[in-house]
Amino acid sequence: MSGGVRAVGLLSGGLDSTLAARIMKEQGVEVDAVNFYTGFCIVEHRRKMGRSGRRGRNEALRAGADIEVSVDIVDIFDEYLSVVAHPRFGYGSAINPCIDCRILMLKNARLRMESTGAKFVFTGEVLGQRPMSQHKNQLRLIEKESGLEGLLLRPLSAKLLPPTLPETEGWVDREMLYGISGRGRKEQFVLAEQYGIVDYPQPAGGCCFLTDKNYAAKLKDLYAHKGKDSVSKEDVILLKVGRHFRISEAAKVIVGRDEGENNFLESYVDNRWVFMALDFEGPLTLVEGDMSADEKRSVAAITARYSDGKNQNVVRVEWRYGGESGVLEVEPAGNEIDSLRV
Repeated sequence: MSGGVRAVGLLSGGLDSTLAARIMKEQGVEVDAVNFYTGFCIVEHRRKMGRSGRRGRNEALRAGADIEVSVDIVDIFDEYLSVVAHPRFGYGSAINPCIDCRILMLKNARLRMESTGAKFVFTGEVLGQRPMSQHKNQLRLIEKESGLEGLLLRPLSAKLLPPTLPETEGWVDREMLYGISGRGRKEQFVLAEQYGIVDYPQPAGGCCFLTDKNYAAKLKDLYAHKGKDSVSKEDVILLKVGRHFRISEAAKVIVGRDEGENNFLESYVDNRWVFMALDFEGPLTLVEGDMSADEKRSVAAITARYSDGKNQNVVRVEWRYGGESGVLEVEPAGNEIDSLRV
């Protein structure tokens, strides 16, 4: 059937993309699996923080190993920052540019296809599964904008979509593809059992920080105070951890919530103010931007509020910035700081 045809496949490590790769492999297609790192994956962040509860491995690499397909991790974080800031096709329910995201990934997949001699690209997309990017009109738009008209195969829903070149040219057998649609997963679970795929993450409404309303609020605040084109990779990474407070137009506070987050924030102390309670266990607090003397005391009070000394009348809080340091004695903040929470 395929005669050794090579195809580039997008592999997230989720069940749908794993099934798509397995289906292609069964048809004799040589699968070149790629996983695009955007910097906004919740599962990957939890893995790096040691909180995934799974093997501590990238899900795409795990899936590739399970179905015996090599996977290349490609970093598109820099490109994607610009897409998030200025999406051509708008945002979803939060600050998620799903259509633009898919187009960016598939453009990169097309370039890989062209440079490696692959014949087509395939994905695990299911018609009607996601509200913003997987209806027929959006699927056609994404195919066109990515430059893959006729060359983008979606094996799980292929029978519900117009035949692609891989099907009409006989590189794959359309009759061995599927006609799955909607948000239900029963058919995928049956296929997984059929193919012996037993280890995969359970769907949880998407794994992207940009669909999370709390994260979206923090990013919108950052855009408003720093400017969309000035936001860096480090900026968006720091939005993933801690409690965030906007104490002025110039200064934002990040308070670690546990030991793991404190350790994470330790890597980002350069060029930032650092606050820690001296006599009690508590958070590591970072501040970005300039502060007045009163604002420094406010940050010290916030730090004390989340320390084990929160019920004390006075807590000593050390601050550091560059080569300078000092100690402030403050009363732990009360509920008035809730209005400053981002």
